[in-house]
Amino acid sequence: MEEQKKKSIQVVVDTAITAFAEGLISRYSEEVDDTNGVINMKKNNCFIAELGEEFMFYSAFVRSFDSSLGNVLEKMGNNIAKLSYEVRGDIDSFILPDQTQRIASILDSYVDHVTVPSVSHYASHTSIYPKDVTSFKRTHVTDNYFYSKDKNEHYLIELKASGDLDNKKARAEKSALLDEYFLLKNQLKDDSSAIIKIFFGTAYNKFGEGKPWKQERVKQFFAEDELLIGADYWNFVCDDKDGFDIVFEQYKISAEKIKDALKRIKEMYFDNGR
Repeated sequence: MEEQKKKSIQVVVDTAITAFAEGLISRYSEEVDDTNGVINMKKNNCFIAELGEEFMFYSAFVRSFDSSLGNVLEKMGNNIAKLSYEVRGDIDSFILPDQTQRIASILDSYVDHVTVPSVSHYASHTSIYPKDVTSFKRTHVTDNYFYSKDKNEHYLIELKASGDLDNKKARAEKSALLDEYFLLKNQLKDDSSAIIKIFFGTAYNKFGEGKPWKQERVKQFFAEDELLIGADYWNFVCDDKDGFDIVFEQYKISAEKIKDALKRIKEMYFDNGR
């Protein structure tokens, strides 16, 4: 990777994590004298309080911290992607009845184990476009839509920054991505060279980086070449095989600011007999 691009990625990571740490301090500083604040409410739970300050303090963060950090990682990924791709927004297009039917047929075949997931199941589908598509128009919100001008390739990614997908939601996630695929395909119908790829991604591998990703229920709906798990996701957004290593090395440095923020917040609530 070029040194300038590496430095730019490091700046993106550090900026995101710094802002996150400062946001934590700001939020919990405002709540320190609020009896209904998250940490103070936890202190009032005698059953939790009995387990000690350390457990009480961190248990107050568990639910919201994971979600908030996930949002930071997703935005960070998009900002890193801007160094290599065009990062685009919502898709304003149309989807035809035969395409909707095709999506349902594909998903039903996966549910019934008639077929295993394959890109060819939707990429090979052709439609006859009517002159008037007004009644079929829709706008789809997209959080991760990247475009490579050099390759004329469009990438649609459904990212679970938490690293996990509820097995019951796998079908819905694939359905949403297929909706996006056909909407974009219809929008680009006059560009025969355009390529559209859809992916399900996670910010980390819940089974450990470098180890097999074993969410078989999710794999029931996604082909291997539709998955960007952990390091593969970061390598993709960085458009470089060393992307994950660069991102995570900088994260380890910047994460000290989060640790410092947590220490300061804990002192606000538990020092001086609070």
